[in-house]
Amino acid sequence: MDEQGFCHTCKQKNDCRNVYRTVGHAESPPVTAKVVLAFLLPLVVFIVSLGVSERMLAEVVQRENVLTAVSFLLALSATFACVVLTRRIRRRCCQGG
Repeated sequence: MDEQGFCHTCKQKNDCRNVYRTVGHAESPPVTAKVVLAFLLPLVVFIVSLGVSERMLAEVVQRENVLTAVSFLLALSATFACVVLTRRIRRRCCQGG
């Protein structure tokens, strides 16, 4: 059964319609920047730092499994630092404004 057929037989179809209408017309600040900072930035930092650390340590560490483990830990540390730094910056911006 398609969506419209399902909604047509639903007893709460008017309630759903009202909820979607209310949410669609809600006046709220955009959340795009917050979503990017919360999800996309840490992911990008992790991927980039993993690649950079693998490349930099490839000459120093000869064993592949050790290289992978150390690179992973460095990337994880960089990502954690990024999250902490982002939170501190946002906290200062929100308190000052």
